[in-house]
Amino acid sequence: MKSPILFLALCLPMLAFAQQLPTKEPAKPAAAPAKPAPTTGPLATVNGVAIPRQRLEMVVRQQMSRGAADSETLRAQVRDALINNELLVQEANRTGVAKKAEVQAQIDLTRQEVVANAMVAEHMRTSAVSDAEIQKEYERAKSQTGDKEYRARHVLVATEDEAKSVIADLKKGGKFEEIAQKRSLDEGSKPKGGDLDWNVPSNFDKAFADAMVKLDKGKMTETPVRSRYGYHVILLEDVRAVSFPRLDQVRPQIQQSLVAQRVEAYLRDLRAKAKVE
Repeated sequence: MKSPILFLALCLPMLAFAQQLPTKEPAKPAAAPAKPAPTTGPLATVNGVAIPRQRLEMVVRQQMSRGAADSETLRAQVRDALINNELLVQEANRTGVAKKAEVQAQIDLTRQEVVANAMVAEHMRTSAVSDAEIQKEYERAKSQTGDKEYRARHVLVATEDEAKSVIADLKKGGKFEEIAQKRSLDEGSKPKGGDLDWNVPSNFDKAFADAMVKLDKGKMTETPVRSRYGYHVILLEDVRAVSFPRLDQVRPQIQQSLVAQRVEAYLRDLRAKAKVE
Protein backbone atom coordinates (compact mmCIF):
# COMPACT_ATOMS: atom_id res chain seq x y z
CA MET A 1 0.00 0.00 0.00
CA LYS A 2 1.43 3.37 -1.01
CA SER A 3 1.17 6.44 1.17
CA PRO A 4 -1.20 9.19 -0.06
CA ILE A 5 1.73 11.31 -1.19
CA LEU A 6 3.24 8.48 -3.22
CA PHE A 7 -0.16 7.73 -4.72
CA LEU A 8 -0.45 11.34 -5.81
CA ALA A 9 3.03 11.31 -7.26
CA LEU A 10 1.92 8.52 -9.56
CA CYS A 11 -1.54 9.67 -10.50
CA LEU A 12 -0.85 13.32 -11.28
CA PRO A 13 1.77 12.79 -14.02
CA MET A 14 -0.43 10.07 -15.51
CA LEU A 15 -3.34 12.48 -15.62
CA ALA A 16 -1.25 15.12 -17.36
CA PHE A 17 -0.05 12.56 -19.92
CA ALA A 18 -3.54 11.24 -20.57
CA GLN A 19 -4.75 14.72 -21.42
CA GLN A 20 -2.28 14.80 -24.34
CA LEU A 21 -3.39 11.50 -25.89
CA PRO A 22 -5.30 11.72 -29.19
CA THR A 23 -8.76 10.26 -29.38
CA LYS A 24 -10.67 8.72 -32.27
CA GLU A 25 -14.04 9.59 -30.78
CA PRO A 26 -15.98 12.62 -32.03
CA ALA A 27 -15.15 15.85 -30.31
CA LYS A 28 -17.21 16.53 -27.21
CA PRO A 29 -17.96 19.80 -25.44
CA ALA A 30 -15.15 20.84 -23.14
CA ALA A 31 -15.58 19.67 -19.57
CA ALA A 32 -16.15 22.25 -16.91
CA PRO A 33 -12.90 23.39 -15.28
CA ALA A 34 -11.93 21.69 -12.03
CA LYS A 35 -13.41 23.35 -8.99
CA PRO A 36 -10.80 25.64 -7.38
CA ALA A 37 -9.65 24.61 -3.93
CA PRO A 38 -10.93 26.79 -1.08
CA THR A 39 -8.36 29.20 0.28
CA THR A 40 -9.20 28.99 4.00
CA GLY A 41 -10.04 26.26 6.49
CA PRO A 42 -9.72 22.53 5.72
CA LEU A 43 -8.96 21.60 2.15
CA ALA A 44 -12.10 19.47 2.10
CA THR A 45 -14.26 17.41 4.47
CA VAL A 46 -15.00 13.82 3.46
CA ASN A 47 -17.67 12.01 5.49
CA GLY A 48 -16.90 14.31 8.39
CA VAL A 49 -13.11 13.90 8.15
CA ALA A 50 -11.21 17.12 7.45
CA ILE A 51 -8.25 17.04 5.04
CA PRO A 52 -5.60 19.48 6.30
CA ARG A 53 -4.63 22.26 3.92
CA GLN A 54 -0.95 21.60 4.66
CA ARG A 55 -1.28 18.30 2.82
CA LEU A 56 -2.10 20.12 -0.40
CA GLU A 57 0.84 22.50 0.02
CA MET A 58 3.19 19.59 0.58
CA VAL A 59 2.07 17.77 -2.56
CA VAL A 60 2.16 20.95 -4.65
CA ARG A 61 5.77 21.53 -3.55
CA GLN A 62 6.62 17.97 -4.53
CA GLN A 63 5.04 18.42 -7.95
CA MET A 64 6.90 21.70 -8.45
CA SER A 65 10.19 19.96 -7.61
CA ARG A 66 9.40 17.61 -10.50
CA GLY A 67 8.94 20.52 -12.90
CA ALA A 68 5.22 21.31 -12.57
CA ALA A 69 4.09 24.93 -12.41
CA ASP A 70 2.02 26.09 -9.46
CA SER A 71 -1.44 26.88 -10.80
CA GLU A 72 -5.11 26.73 -9.88
CA THR A 73 -5.47 23.73 -12.20
CA LEU A 74 -2.69 21.84 -10.42
CA ARG A 75 -4.12 22.68 -7.00
CA ALA A 76 -7.60 21.54 -8.07
CA GLN A 77 -6.15 18.27 -9.36
CA VAL A 78 -4.24 17.72 -6.13
CA ARG A 79 -7.38 18.46 -4.11
CA ASP A 80 -9.35 15.89 -6.10
CA ALA A 81 -6.59 13.33 -5.67
CA LEU A 82 -6.45 13.93 -1.91
CA ILE A 83 -10.20 13.51 -1.67
CA ASN A 84 -9.90 10.24 -3.60
CA ASN A 85 -7.16 9.08 -1.25
CA GLU A 86 -9.30 9.90 1.78
CA LEU A 87 -12.21 7.94 0.30
CA LEU A 88 -9.93 4.96 -0.32
CA VAL A 89 -8.46 5.11 3.18
CA GLN A 90 -11.93 5.29 4.73
CA GLU A 91 -13.01 2.30 2.64
CA ALA A 92 -9.85 0.40 3.65
CA ASN A 93 -10.64 1.08 7.31
CA ARG A 94 -14.26 -0.01 6.84
CA THR A 95 -13.38 -3.27 5.08
CA GLY A 96 -10.43 -4.16 7.28
CA VAL A 97 -7.83 -3.84 4.53
CA ALA A 98 -5.99 -1.18 6.55
CA LYS A 99 -5.50 -3.67 9.40
CA LYS A 100 -3.82 -6.35 7.31
CA ALA A 101 -0.36 -7.28 8.59
CA GLU A 102 1.44 -6.45 5.33
CA VAL A 103 -0.28 -3.05 5.16
CA GLN A 104 0.67 -2.22 8.74
CA ALA A 105 4.25 -3.31 8.07
CA GLN A 106 4.50 -0.96 5.10
CA ILE A 107 2.97 1.88 7.11
CA ASP A 108 5.57 1.32 9.84
CA LEU A 109 8.36 1.28 7.26
CA THR A 110 7.11 4.47 5.60
CA ARG A 111 6.81 6.20 8.96
CA GLN A 112 10.36 5.19 9.86
CA GLU A 113 11.69 6.49 6.53
CA VAL A 114 9.88 9.82 6.94
CA VAL A 115 11.19 10.31 10.49
CA ALA A 116 14.72 9.24 9.51
CA ASN A 117 14.76 11.65 6.56
CA ALA A 118 13.49 14.42 8.82
CA MET A 119 16.35 13.73 11.24
CA VAL A 120 18.88 13.91 8.42
CA ALA A 121 17.34 17.19 7.23
CA GLU A 122 17.52 18.63 10.75
CA HIS A 123 21.14 17.57 11.10
CA MET A 124 22.02 19.20 7.78
CA ARG A 125 20.12 22.35 8.77
CA THR A 126 22.45 22.78 11.74
CA SER A 127 25.51 21.47 9.89
CA ALA A 128 25.09 22.88 6.39
CA VAL A 129 27.85 22.72 3.78
CA SER A 130 29.43 26.17 3.45
CA ASP A 131 30.57 27.98 0.32
CA ALA A 132 34.13 27.82 1.66
CA GLU A 133 33.93 24.03 1.90
CA ILE A 134 32.62 23.79 -1.66
CA GLN A 135 35.45 26.02 -2.90
CA LYS A 136 38.03 23.94 -1.02
CA GLU A 137 36.71 20.68 -2.47
CA TYR A 138 36.69 22.21 -5.95
CA GLU A 139 40.32 23.26 -5.63
CA ARG A 140 41.27 19.82 -4.27
CA ALA A 141 39.60 18.05 -7.18
CA LYS A 142 41.18 20.46 -9.67
CA SER A 143 44.61 19.90 -8.18
CA GLN A 144 44.19 16.14 -8.13
CA THR A 145 43.04 16.11 -11.75
CA GLY A 146 46.15 17.89 -12.99
CA ASP A 147 46.49 19.71 -16.29
CA LYS A 148 46.68 16.73 -18.68
CA GLU A 149 44.56 13.76 -19.61
CA TYR A 150 45.65 10.65 -21.41
CA ARG A 151 44.20 8.19 -23.89
CA ALA A 152 45.71 4.75 -23.45
CA ARG A 153 45.14 1.11 -24.29
CA HIS A 154 46.18 -1.81 -22.18
CA VAL A 155 46.30 -5.58 -22.02
CA LEU A 156 45.68 -7.01 -18.56
CA VAL A 157 46.94 -10.51 -17.78
CA ALA A 158 47.34 -12.57 -14.62
CA THR A 159 51.10 -13.19 -14.52
CA GLU A 160 54.33 -11.41 -15.33
CA ASP A 161 55.31 -14.13 -17.81
CA GLU A 162 52.04 -13.63 -19.71
CA ALA A 163 52.73 -9.89 -19.87
CA LYS A 164 56.23 -10.53 -21.21
CA SER A 165 54.71 -12.82 -23.85
CA VAL A 166 52.32 -10.03 -24.89
CA ILE A 167 55.21 -7.58 -25.20
CA ALA A 168 57.15 -10.07 -27.30
CA ASP A 169 54.19 -10.59 -29.64
CA LEU A 170 53.77 -6.84 -30.03
CA LYS A 171 57.45 -6.39 -30.86
CA LYS A 172 57.06 -9.04 -33.55
CA GLY A 173 54.43 -6.89 -35.22
CA GLY A 174 51.25 -7.99 -33.48
CA LYS A 175 48.44 -5.45 -33.42
CA PHE A 176 47.70 -4.10 -29.95
CA GLU A 177 43.92 -4.05 -30.46
CA GLU A 178 43.79 -7.66 -31.64
CA ILE A 179 45.96 -8.96 -28.81
CA ALA A 180 43.89 -7.06 -26.26
CA GLN A 181 40.67 -8.54 -27.64
CA LYS A 182 42.10 -12.07 -27.45
CA ARG A 183 44.11 -12.01 -24.22
CA SER A 184 43.09 -9.15 -21.92
CA LEU A 185 41.29 -9.93 -18.67
CA ASP A 186 39.72 -6.47 -18.51
CA GLU A 187 36.17 -7.17 -19.69
CA GLY A 188 35.37 -3.46 -19.88
CA SER A 189 38.07 -2.51 -22.39
CA LYS A 190 38.67 -5.90 -24.03
CA PRO A 191 35.90 -5.58 -26.67
CA LYS A 192 37.34 -2.16 -27.61
CA GLY A 193 40.85 -3.45 -28.14
CA GLY A 194 41.98 -2.33 -24.70
CA ASP A 195 40.87 1.29 -25.23
CA LEU A 196 40.49 3.14 -21.91
CA ASP A 197 39.26 6.39 -23.49
CA TRP A 198 40.36 9.78 -22.12
CA ASN A 199 41.18 9.82 -18.42
CA VAL A 200 43.23 11.72 -15.91
CA PRO A 201 45.96 9.76 -14.11
CA SER A 202 44.13 9.90 -10.75
CA ASN A 203 41.40 7.68 -12.18
CA PHE A 204 43.86 4.79 -12.49
CA ASP A 205 45.78 2.58 -10.08
CA LYS A 206 48.87 4.54 -9.01
CA ALA A 207 51.36 2.04 -10.46
CA PHE A 208 49.45 2.06 -13.77
CA ALA A 209 49.25 5.88 -13.83
CA ASP A 210 52.94 6.33 -12.97
CA ALA A 211 53.97 4.08 -15.86
CA MET A 212 51.50 5.66 -18.29
CA VAL A 213 52.56 9.29 -17.76
CA LYS A 214 56.21 8.40 -18.41
CA LEU A 215 55.44 7.14 -21.90
CA ASP A 216 55.89 9.17 -25.05
CA LYS A 217 52.88 9.34 -27.35
CA GLY A 218 52.64 6.21 -29.48
CA LYS A 219 54.96 4.18 -27.22
CA MET A 220 54.23 1.17 -25.01
CA THR A 221 55.71 -0.10 -21.77
CA GLU A 222 58.77 -2.30 -22.36
CA THR A 223 58.32 -4.22 -19.11
CA PRO A 224 55.17 -5.50 -17.36
CA VAL A 225 53.43 -3.04 -15.03
CA ARG A 226 52.08 -4.61 -11.88
CA SER A 227 48.94 -3.23 -10.20
CA ARG A 228 46.46 -4.67 -7.74
CA TYR A 229 44.53 -6.06 -10.71
CA GLY A 230 47.37 -8.00 -12.32
CA TYR A 231 50.02 -7.21 -14.95
CA HIS A 232 49.55 -4.59 -17.66
CA VAL A 233 51.06 -3.76 -21.00
CA ILE A 234 50.22 -0.12 -21.71
CA LEU A 235 50.16 1.80 -24.98
CA LEU A 236 49.87 5.60 -24.80
CA GLU A 237 47.95 6.89 -27.81
CA ASP A 238 47.54 10.61 -27.07
CA VAL A 239 47.81 13.39 -24.49
CA ARG A 240 45.87 16.65 -24.27
CA ALA A 241 45.23 19.52 -21.87
CA VAL A 242 42.41 19.04 -19.39
CA SER A 243 39.32 21.20 -19.82
CA PHE A 244 38.31 21.51 -16.17
CA PRO A 245 34.74 22.78 -15.58
CA ARG A 246 34.09 26.08 -13.81
CA LEU A 247 32.94 26.01 -10.21
CA ASP A 248 29.45 27.23 -11.09
CA GLN A 249 29.06 24.26 -13.46
CA VAL A 250 29.83 21.63 -10.82
CA ARG A 251 28.71 23.34 -7.61
CA PRO A 252 25.51 21.21 -7.23
CA GLN A 253 27.46 17.97 -7.65
CA ILE A 254 30.14 19.05 -5.18
CA GLN A 255 27.53 20.13 -2.64
CA GLN A 256 25.66 16.84 -3.04
CA SER A 257 28.87 14.88 -2.53
CA LEU A 258 29.81 16.85 0.60
CA VAL A 259 26.30 16.42 2.02
CA ALA A 260 26.52 12.66 1.45
CA GLN A 261 29.90 12.57 3.22
CA ARG A 262 28.49 14.55 6.14
CA VAL A 263 25.48 12.24 6.48
CA GLU A 264 27.76 9.19 6.38
CA ALA A 265 29.92 10.69 9.13
CA TYR A 266 26.82 11.46 11.19
CA LEU A 267 25.62 7.86 10.85
CA ARG A 268 29.05 6.50 11.77
CA ASP A 269 28.98 8.64 14.91
CA LEU A 270 25.50 7.40 15.84
CA ARG A 271 26.56 3.78 15.27
CA ALA A 272 29.67 4.26 17.39
CA LYS A 273 27.51 5.44 20.30
CA ALA A 274 24.86 2.74 19.85
CA LYS A 275 24.68 -0.88 20.89
CA VAL A 276 23.94 -2.78 17.68
CA GLU A 277 23.64 -6.57 18.08
